[in-house]
Amino acid sequence: MESLSGLTAFVRAVELGSFVGAAQRLRVSPSAIGKSVARLEESLGVRLLNRSTRHLSLTEAGELFYARGRRVVQELEEAQTELLAQREAPQGRLRISSPALGYRMLVPILPEFTRRYPRIELDLDFSDRMVDVIAERMDAVIRSGDVVDSRLKARTLGSFRLVLVGAPAYFAEHGTPGTPEQLRNHACLFYRFHSSGQVQPWTFEGREGLPALELPGTLTFNNIEALIGAAISGLGIAYLPDFAVGQYLRDGQLQSILDDRLMAGGTFSLLWPGSRQPLPKLRAFVDFLAEHLVLGP
Repeated sequence: MESLSGLTAFVRAVELGSFVGAAQRLRVSPSAIGKSVARLEESLGVRLLNRSTRHLSLTEAGELFYARGRRVVQELEEAQTELLAQREAPQGRLRISSPALGYRMLVPILPEFTRRYPRIELDLDFSDRMVDVIAERMDAVIRSGDVVDSRLKARTLGSFRLVLVGAPAYFAEHGTPGTPEQLRNHACLFYRFHSSGQVQPWTFEGREGLPALELPGTLTFNNIEALIGAAISGLGIAYLPDFAVGQYLRDGQLQSILDDRLMAGGTFSLLWPGSRQPLPKLRAFVDFLAEHLVLGP
């Protein structure tokens, strides 16, 4: 414990530039900080700081020790924060970002969440742009696809399939495609990804190794809600996640085609910064979504 006290005093003195600043942060006297650092230097057998009346600077050994010591102090503080938080009920503001379509997944289960955790204040951002979890200080984000950011921890929430859908009136007027190739004679409604600007490709089982189908892009959208609305309005055929159109398939506003040729899909995951342990409010949200979120048509 003496070594940890000296390490904390040393790290804070370097961060704040003086023993006085470290003393104010740790609520002890400047002389106590100086003595703790001196004892640490004595135990290590090296000088860590060059001292003057107005300035502290790191020695070569001090630079090496500070780089490692800072991480130790940070881990210790986070562990203490987590232990203290565990004694309290989950509470506080929770900032969550989700794809724009995410409200279809979340809104139906939010009443149960707010009933179970009345002290958690949810701040929900529904947007198709790629949110930087750490830079924008989000507590967590919901994303589809593979997790490629090594700074983040992840928990899989569920999987979905992609389906081709159109309005019954559209198929009554233009006919129903029986093969992927027949889609060339139909109005195709495409989705453009915000992050890359690329149009989402339509993939079909049994066409591996064949050239991609060149389909007529009648309309292209960067918003899935608009794409769904266009399909319901009879403007053409759209390629959409099954959970997003399940209600419209059930009530007859849309019908699916070529189901036996479509195998593409994906997963949704909840991601949060991996540099720290999740606080109880985030852990409660993660566990709740994993338990209650239902995808599929």
